[in-house]
Amino acid sequence: MICYCCGSTSFKEQNVLWKELIDEWRIGHHEVEYINRQQGMHCTECNSNLRSIALSVALMRCFGYKGLFKDFVTESKIQDLQILEINEAGSLTQFLTKIPGHHLKIYPEIDMMNINYVDESFDLIVHSDVLEHIKHPVRGLSECYRVLKPGGYCAFTVPMIVDRLTLFREGLPPSYHGSGENLVDFLVYAEYGCDAWKHIMQSGFQECRIFSIEYPSAQALVAVK
Repeated sequence: MICYCCGSTSFKEQNVLWKELIDEWRIGHHEVEYINRQQGMHCTECNSNLRSIALSVALMRCFGYKGLFKDFVTESKIQDLQILEINEAGSLTQFLTKIPGHHLKIYPEIDMMNINYVDESFDLIVHSDVLEHIKHPVRGLSECYRVLKPGGYCAFTVPMIVDRLTLFREGLPPSYHGSGENLVDFLVYAEYGCDAWKHIMQSGFQECRIFSIEYPSAQALVAVK
């Protein structure tokens, strides 16, 4: 295996799920295995996990680039992009910051359901495992659509259980993808399944691309304006 972010072939793996979340999510042993791999298998050089690597590959393919993400961000046409990164997109922030037009906005500085930028401000929007924490995810994606320029991309990941449909947790006990302080920031509103693409279409986009570097562990979605 190669890390498409930095080129390293050195990886470590660790389990990231805990019993309470596994029970709340109602996932089986094989699903626990691939989610642990998605989130816990990481490059020892740049710390990119499979989720971040999948997102980096999706971004490079959208721009027709074959190579490593660390080199992709130095390309002249990429250096000219206006990019909005909503929260930190896994390990990709360290690379995206090398682009002059990169804007990192972290909650509560930004509300994804009411993005404080004018229409058609960005060529690219990137977020990773954020949408499941948005109360109205279609509204959040529609805001991404609004601030994207025509032809722009909204590239993102969500933790996806590929053999089930998306479930909204309204009316269920609270579930969090985190521990410690500020748990409210990790509250889960949607448990995404194989129909995650529907929210892209419902928010106004007319094209959705799905990229996978290791099925079923690592998928990334790209909405095209």
